Amino acid sequence: MADERWSKFKITADFDTDVRSIYQAWATPAGLESWFLRQADFFAIAGRLRDKDEFIKKEDTYTWYWHGYDDTNFESGQVLENNGTDLLKFTFSGGSIVTIDIQTKLGLTIVELTQENIPEESDPAKNLYVQCQTGWVFYLANLKSVIEGGKDLRNKRFDLASSFK
Repeated sequence: MADERWSKFKITADFDTDVRSIYQAWATPAGLESWFLRQADFFAIAGRLRDKDEFIKKEDTYTWYWHGYDDTNFESGQVLENNGTDLLKFTFSGGSIVTIDIQTKLGLTIVELTQENIPEESDPAKNLYVQCQTGWVFYLANLKSVIEGGKDLRNKRFDLASSFK
């Protein structure tokens, strides 16, 4: 029987900016590429590729590519919910679901990221719970740096990234 403690996690991060800026960073291909992905392709229901500054919509499908990896390493999924202002939900690695809830508290914008339905892995080296949680912590820190005027912390050099694998 699967241990439920390893099927879900929640990470919270605060940002010194407005809700709209954070939402745009999550809900447009250009926004995601500014702090998270090398390339974010979203496709409308009719199969049309969304423009980089176009907001994604519920039922869009996506293909994501990361810095440090070639195009054979990608993530595909679907936008499950998008209220157009402060909530997104999408499928992610291993059939899990990620929810992004953006709120204002005490003068800060708070992002609450929840990943659930994480499958149990028999191989500890493929532990999605640990890998995804570690990845999201880094990328939320990078979003904070980028959106608050700091450096982009990602390694964008394929030759260097590939030497660590």
